[in-house]
Amino acid sequence: MPDFSDLISQAKKMQEKMKETQEALKKIEVEGISGGGTIKVTLNGDGEMVKLSISPNAIKENKEIVEDLILAAHGDAKKKLQTKTSEEISKVTGGIGLPPGFKFPY
Repeated sequence: MPDFSDLISQAKKMQEKMKETQEALKKIEVEGISGGGTIKVTLNGDGEMVKLSISPNAIKENKEIVEDLILAAHGDAKKKLQTKTSEEISKVTGGIGLPPGFKFPY
């Protein structure tokens, strides 16, 4: 039977690592791309858009197409952010999956 104090110690270490990971995740930036690179959206680790790049070629398109390309680039960035976040959390948890919708901080 495991020693209870060892379990508490391990839990505290994991909690500290999770806090460090949360801070590191905030510094992550991912770029989503659409339209063959004509639209680029950069999100930070909190999911906030920090940069939007629209090439001159995209501006020649009609408004609806540009809007769709922006949404597509944002969706691409969001997927990349979710993947990166999952990878970083997996490193801390040793591959133990967290429940869907689990948000930080706990």
